[in-house]
Amino acid sequence: MNLFVVNIVLALVWVIVTATFSLTNLAFGFVLAAMVLFLIREQIGTGGYLTRGVKVFQLLAFLIAEIAVSAVKVAGAVLRPGHELKPGVFSYRLMVDRDFEIACLANLIGLTPGSLVFDISEDRTTLYIHALDCSDPDAERRRIAQGFERRLLEALR
Repeated sequence: MNLFVVNIVLALVWVIVTATFSLTNLAFGFVLAAMVLFLIREQIGTGGYLTRGVKVFQLLAFLIAEIAVSAVKVAGAVLRPGHELKPGVFSYRLMVDRDFEIACLANLIGLTPGSLVFDISEDRTTLYIHALDCSDPDAERRRIAQGFERRLLEALR
């Protein structure tokens, strides 16, 4: 059973046992149940969904930072006259293998200004990405692998 559902059920049991039907008591029961689930995480065979929640939050924070940095880079490239851009296409070999992970990674890459995933290989192992500045495709591959893909794997697995 999903640990989030178990946490909600335990919070509801807390509300019933204490006979205090309020949102504050429900929130307290939820936090209390989360702490209990965290304490018994080894016995139930999971790292806990709270840890996963932190990883998802870190992924979102990284995405926001990447969007800001990329937006500044794109604006600088557009506003600087005579700046030589080298738009191009490069391939990126995927570490993720599940359809949901591939879709998430493609969306994360596409959300950052200056890059766009426009195709995926039929065997679902390679993304084809168009970049506004493709002067160093290896650096872009490293940025994706060490940034988005690593954090995505930490958050989803």
